[in-house]
Amino acid sequence: MTVLLLFTAVCCAAPVGNAISAYVALTTGRQDDGGIAEGGSAADIPARMLTAYKKAARQVGTYAPACRGMRWPILAGIAKVESNHAIGRTIADNGDIRPKIYGVLLNGSGTGGNTTAVPDTDHGKWDGTADGERAVGPFQFLPSTWESVGKDANGDQVADPHNADDAALGAAVYLCAGGRDLAKRSQLRAAVFQYNHSSEYVTGVLGWIDQYTAAAKSPDLSDVPGRVRTVLEAALSQRGVPYSWGGGNAGGASYGICCSPSGKSGTNIKGFDCSGLTLYAYARAGISLPRTAAAQASTGRRIPAGLGTSALKAGDLVFYATAPGHDATIHHVGIYLGNGQMINAPRPGTMVRLDAVNTMPGYAGGARLL
Repeated sequence: MTVLLLFTAVCCAAPVGNAISAYVALTTGRQDDGGIAEGGSAADIPARMLTAYKKAARQVGTYAPACRGMRWPILAGIAKVESNHAIGRTIADNGDIRPKIYGVLLNGSGTGGNTTAVPDTDHGKWDGTADGERAVGPFQFLPSTWESVGKDANGDQVADPHNADDAALGAAVYLCAGGRDLAKRSQLRAAVFQYNHSSEYVTGVLGWIDQYTAAAKSPDLSDVPGRVRTVLEAALSQRGVPYSWGGGNAGGASYGICCSPSGKSGTNIKGFDCSGLTLYAYARAGISLPRTAAAQASTGRRIPAGLGTSALKAGDLVFYATAPGHDATIHHVGIYLGNGQMINAPRPGTMVRLDAVNTMPGYAGGARLL
């Protein structure tokens, strides 16, 4: 009975396709509130790092004029996997990151998965040791690679891989090698593979690039009524915030609880589960919702599943159930955005994002509160 009550305390989503690789599934520990939450960007990126990514995307044409399609989500996808955007470090106004980020010493010991010894090339200038090489900075460059792609992006006359601006520009130059058109998926995939010769790595990075690309697109809400717009803007501002089982309240993202039916704990992840996100967004419009998806289905005017998704309007709650027609089995909720999309906190290992309403099985209708 205790376990049953725990599982119904928060919502969980049935598995859906296109999951980000487990290799890069978000398992962030406790971190400060260094993220951004406005402007149609990704809320898990510290503002100073996002500035560096955007700046590099603008500057790269100076060094790689034949390159096409460079944009900040590409750099963010790489940096997410390589260093989690340097979260936990201090990032100065000039972009310097402290303490510096070092990878494992590549001495062939097997520690950290390294099996090949890489001889020292920089006498410890960048990686702090002359006993071998180790990757450095938020983009994890080997010193030997940095010597060929490193650029001074912040105007201090030093190309420093431990500086956010310099490192982001160096990564952009590296990815642009050969005059690639990164707007083409095949060439973007080749660029990421060049960064790390692992198909699993490529899949993971592309997943994050896609998420950040979606987060960078701000839907046009100019024709949406005021309080509905307030709800939608509040939910959209949290795109990129990680899913946390039991996370989220009227005040915003919070640490969750243990554990989901699949055994995923939210205790070390600050974020939202599905009903935590809806609770937060509606609180911005002065509406108090119950905590669980099933309980939220009893609020407002119910929209029967039999009417289909075409009956939904922007701002409506969207429900999913194991047995549609039986509200007690509702396990998931999103916020309808329009044009067949919802703002969604899908499941552990993902983040708040836009999904099609038909992404998940068991559509159980909606509820209109505004």
